[in-house]
Amino acid sequence: MRFLCVVGTRPEAIKLAPVILELSRHAQVVTLCSGQHTDLAREPLTEFGIEPDDEIVIPNECRTLAALTGAMLAPLECAIERHNPDVAIAQGDTTTVLVTALAAFYLHKPFAHVEAGLRTGNLRAPFPEEFNRIAAGRIADWHFCPTERAMANLRAEGVDPAHMVLTGNTGIDALRLILERRILEGRPPEPARGGGLRQILLTAHRRENQGPPLVSICEAVLRLIDAYGDIEFRIPVHPSPAVRETVERLLGGRDRIVLLPPLGYSRLVSEMARAALIVTDSGGIQEEAPFLKKPVLVMRDVTERPEVVELGVAKLVGTDADKLVGAVGELLDDPAVYARMATGGSPYGDGYAAQRIAAAFGLGRGGSS
Repeated sequence: MRFLCVVGTRPEAIKLAPVILELSRHAQVVTLCSGQHTDLAREPLTEFGIEPDDEIVIPNECRTLAALTGAMLAPLECAIERHNPDVAIAQGDTTTVLVTALAAFYLHKPFAHVEAGLRTGNLRAPFPEEFNRIAAGRIADWHFCPTERAMANLRAEGVDPAHMVLTGNTGIDALRLILERRILEGRPPEPARGGGLRQILLTAHRRENQGPPLVSICEAVLRLIDAYGDIEFRIPVHPSPAVRETVERLLGGRDRIVLLPPLGYSRLVSEMARAALIVTDSGGIQEEAPFLKKPVLVMRDVTERPEVVELGVAKLVGTDADKLVGAVGELLDDPAVYARMATGGSPYGDGYAAQRIAAAFGLGRGGSS
């Protein structure tokens, strides 16, 4: 078989890397960068030893959603025709996923959706991701679902269960591979950092959190730094101008606030492992942090990953400064609350989702041994 795996963003690269590696053991795989965030997507692929085979170049001026979608569709259609895969594969809910599904549909090529079935029930939260994954799910021939709830969401939309596979989340596969590599290299999975400060890792990048919500997040950080002399915020700053300019203006040059460039995946795993707690709007980090036994405060009002909230290892706190300060303060002040959220346990599988995806195509063994 020949597969075309389309990668557009950094999270997609992280979560598709285990799939690319596993499928490559049994079949021919072409890896294509869609041009959505090329530099950010290439870096994690390189960490996993994957070199893209093809690339779409998107003009810099094509940065609205409509322009990006239009600029990507025709070249992606040409790439599918050129490589002639048996199956096109995309992961998640970005514009890349939507366009890959559309191009495959127009060319009558089977499409497989990795991380299928996530839903909030609100088309505008997250925007535009909720629409993207619903549309991709309507087209998909294979739905690789991370959880039973994701499968239930698809059944409620009328998807034939015969086209669904419960795999677990490939993000846990990626995390497992990185942690195993650190152990093999003789590096501890949780390296210590001196100074006696409690580290708080904060990441914010979602489109709906730009503007006033991001200002509110920064206000909360400043208030917490003033209230607690033993904490340090470590903030990887997303390259989006709407994020970077606000964060640098409000938080740059402050004591105990460390603004970091976008991190490689291994470095991000190290930062998560060092952190006392994590504050984020990232979907992937909601999945990874509980595996590392780190409490997660989610700066959103809804999440398509309710399993971690129900387990008590993550909490929805939104972006209101008062609520953020209160939620972080509770974890810093109350050891019992912290201990309950740091119990660990992941509802997203055992780290062998990629093997189950390969097995769905009749390849490999399909699970951990």
